[in-house]
Amino acid sequence: MNWVIKHSKKIKYHTDLKEILKPIWSELLDYKWIITDVEFLTDSQIPLNYDTDYFFLDKNEFESLMISDTQIVWGIIAAVKNDYEIRTENIIKLSCESDEVWKENTFLIPQSIVEIIAFDSGYTILKFKEKNLSEKFKHYFEEAIELQKFSQGFRIN
Repeated sequence: MNWVIKHSKKIKYHTDLKEILKPIWSELLDYKWIITDVEFLTDSQIPLNYDTDYFFLDKNEFESLMISDTQIVWGIIAAVKNDYEIRTENIIKLSCESDEVWKENTFLIPQSIVEIIAFDSGYTILKFKEKNLSEKFKHYFEEAIELQKFSQGFRIN
């Protein structure tokens, strides 16, 4: 239930959250969002900046980011239950350049229901814990490649 988008006509750029989350957004309305190790490009007013290394966004804040014209170049984005107690000391250690990103069913934030990893504007990795979310995503993004198959041919230098 882990996917990589390398090429898609549905997205303007990697990682276009509005399009990436389009098939599953209605299922994620009751979650809060963790964003860390992020680099982005935007012309919009968004709840991210370069003064902080991590962000905890509620549904409304995340939705404002999602619908903006913002490209996430690097970053880890995770949906967690609203009652999840965020421990900043664990979040600040995370890196989207970790080898763990490329491992099947390995979540950088173990309590996340969905993880999105933006990898250098070239790949968007999505990991799902719930089969129905994965299936909806894959139905919409038929071009998505299974992470396991993709990572067998991809090595980080």
